[in-house]
Amino acid sequence: MFKICLVEDEKSLNSLIKSYLEKEDYEVISFTKGQDALDYIENNDEANLWILDIMLEDDVTGYDIIKQIRSKNEEIPIIFSSARDQSIDKIMGLELGGDDYIAKPYSPKELVLRVKNILKRVYNNEYKKIKYNNYEIDVEKRTIQENDNDIKLTTLEFDLLLFFIENKGKSLDRETILSKVWGEDYFGSDRVVDDSIRRLRKKMKNLDLSTVYGYGYRLL
Repeated sequence: MFKICLVEDEKSLNSLIKSYLEKEDYEVISFTKGQDALDYIENNDEANLWILDIMLEDDVTGYDIIKQIRSKNEEIPIIFSSARDQSIDKIMGLELGGDDYIAKPYSPKELVLRVKNILKRVYNNEYKKIKYNNYEIDVEKRTIQENDNDIKLTTLEFDLLLFFIENKGKSLDRETILSKVWGEDYFGSDRVVDDSIRRLRKKMKNLDLSTVYGYGYRLL
């Protein structure tokens, strides 16, 4: 059974999301206070996915929680949310290591679909090792090394990299990338592809990922 940690200070919404997730047979640990979530992270390593709101009522923000999660584990997927008009929250959340963003107000059904897509991507990979340029990629362990140096990617960045490697040499449009990596039920803007690729290029300098202008991207 997958364990999901939920951080949402609006109690009615917290309860509603928890109910929807539990109907899908997920174990849900919910928090209405950011500090309680930080305390949990400090003393527990067990979670398959985090869902958290950026703006919380106490002094702890979703940014603080993402940083704490990533300080202990680079691979646990994180879905974060914020008000629809707060684009800075989206940018900051992705920069700190969030994997997916959902704007408030949102449908609990949409959130459940995103949860399913991420869990399927992260935990259903078959074992294999891949070599690309100077990189050694272990799909099962979800690790990357370059000349014995570890490269830390978020869950979504790792899945994006695998998709390009599996389609090496092909020109891929943003819509296809969104569908295959984020899932067919993803409702956000395709600009999230550009943001994620920019971070991937920054972390992997020897990744020969070309822009196909007016179309998408191609890994050479």
